[in-house]
Amino acid sequence: MIRWIGLIALLLAAAPALAEGLPSLVETPMYVQDVAAGKLPPVTQRIPQAPWVVDMTAEKKEPGTQGGEISWMVARARDLRVMNTYAYARLVGYGTDFKLHPDILLSYEVQDEKVFTLHLRPGHRWSDGQPFTSDDFRFSWEDVELNKELSPYGPDTRMLVDGEKPKVEYPDALTVRYSWSKPNPEFLTSLAGAAPLYIYAPAHYLKQFHKKYADPKALDALVRQAGMRNWVALYNLRSKLIDSANPDLPVLEPWVNTTKAPADRFVFVRNPYYHRIDSRGRQLPYLDRVIVNVVEPSLIPAKAGAGDADLQQRGLRFDNISFLKAGQQAGHYKVRLWPTALGSEVALYPNMNCNDPDWRALNRDVRVRRALSLAINRDEINQVVFFGLARPSQNTVLPESPYYDPAEANAWTEFDLDKANALLDEAGLGNRDSDGIRLMPNGRRMEIVVESTGERTLETDILQLIRDSWAKIGVALYTTQSQRDVFLQRIFSGETVMSVWTGIDNALITQTTAPSELAPVDQNWLQYPKWGQYLQTKGTAGEKADEPFALQLLALYDEWRSTTDDDRRDAITREMLRIQSDQVTSIGTVQGVLAPIVVKNRLHNVPEKAILSWDPGAHFGIYRPDTFWVDP
Repeated sequence: MIRWIGLIALLLAAAPALAEGLPSLVETPMYVQDVAAGKLPPVTQRIPQAPWVVDMTAEKKEPGTQGGEISWMVARARDLRVMNTYAYARLVGYGTDFKLHPDILLSYEVQDEKVFTLHLRPGHRWSDGQPFTSDDFRFSWEDVELNKELSPYGPDTRMLVDGEKPKVEYPDALTVRYSWSKPNPEFLTSLAGAAPLYIYAPAHYLKQFHKKYADPKALDALVRQAGMRNWVALYNLRSKLIDSANPDLPVLEPWVNTTKAPADRFVFVRNPYYHRIDSRGRQLPYLDRVIVNVVEPSLIPAKAGAGDADLQQRGLRFDNISFLKAGQQAGHYKVRLWPTALGSEVALYPNMNCNDPDWRALNRDVRVRRALSLAINRDEINQVVFFGLARPSQNTVLPESPYYDPAEANAWTEFDLDKANALLDEAGLGNRDSDGIRLMPNGRRMEIVVESTGERTLETDILQLIRDSWAKIGVALYTTQSQRDVFLQRIFSGETVMSVWTGIDNALITQTTAPSELAPVDQNWLQYPKWGQYLQTKGTAGEKADEPFALQLLALYDEWRSTTDDDRRDAITREMLRIQSDQVTSIGTVQGVLAPIVVKNRLHNVPEKAILSWDPGAHFGIYRPDTFWVDP
């Protein structure tokens, strides 16, 4: 069966407009002089022949004025990649209904989740004016993913189905087809992600850095000039679409970076060849420029409260709300409160792959994990840290998800010190020292070091409350902080015993969501990173999963991916959620926490009410910042 998913939706929505022709196009004020001087083609030649026409009325937005600029802040230059997330131009993307729709693509067809045919927009161009065609997909697949030097571990695992590579065809300049012998239900959602799977690249630009195409002497000169060790390092430096770090790299995003690193202020300028227009014939984005300022993390709330950002979410916390609201009038902004889509605002991750054999054994003992969960007073955390505005819960889906089960959300969450003590005694931890601290089987004190990035003070507040309650069951909790890259590397390498981080990113799981966050398939799942590494590297790194519950989750996940039976998929997702809840693979605290969003009064079309979701959602992304505009 073929589902003409994108094409039918497009025709139904756009047939009247296409029949009458596109709206009369209006030249972008920023480009009037360049067009008159012949430096840039007119807008009629810059947009695709079939652009995405955004119906502002249907999206309940105000038609905007082109021009102006806004600014926001990030804590590190590396966080510049958030611009790619916020801008959110994807081959297919999520709408505010959290369903997939064509975006960069004109349409797509899916046959039994095995064959995906992608149709490009005629006349679509990269930000430098060069055509965007199937050759960009061919280059990405044949010359990058299949190149053993650029991809030593083989293609991105999201391109594989049980190790099988796709058959990739290019029927014409505007069509690309990916085929597998088995279903690949995660293909489209991977393309739509906040950190998406890129299956295309600007071939015309990147060939100068590729050994297959570049003159050897010229390439060697570029390698030396950039101070790289070889052509592979140079290519990787110049080619990352998600980073937004290379000003020379052509993109399809609404804004293009114009600033080379290192810098504290990055200027993004509108893409003259962007593929979206509004229903009045104005090419999007409305904003001419977006400024990204790099600021010390501790200063972001203060600067936002002083009115130094037009739109700010990153770096702001729940505990900043009162301060931010106090500055609204003087700072000419409003604070909007969006609930987060995290499974838990703060979650603890016992590392079942830690190198210490004694802690590994304890972390793998479900009685220990359940006991630690029972010894957390979530009502106290909610009242003391979140003023009663959050919801005590395990690290699981939100009530807005069709898979929400109150019993699973509340499993092992009641504050019960007697039951916690009994479970620890049962696990062989009945002996204590003179301080009342339990002794591990090897005689060591049960002192758990919880590692964090130190980026969120609320983690510190919550860990202090947990420290006090765990002391009542004879468990000592200590904390240590490290920079994020070091923090993650320690977890991945097994040095960390327990870590603290946010809960599952997508707690809005629907029937079409692949349950990848519910199985040990990724090293970023911090409770079992090495099991994820093993799968991601095809067994060349990490460890093969050996715990019964993990093997069961992997089997269920594989079955979900291989079946096309919706009822069976539904049952699998529910069973995986049940196992996660019962096994307490991570220890949640509260969910539904409100996140402050600072929005300048002059900025329009930012939703009053919304859900702040990373994936799906890309934070601001699904609300289309290309439609945000400022008063002249």
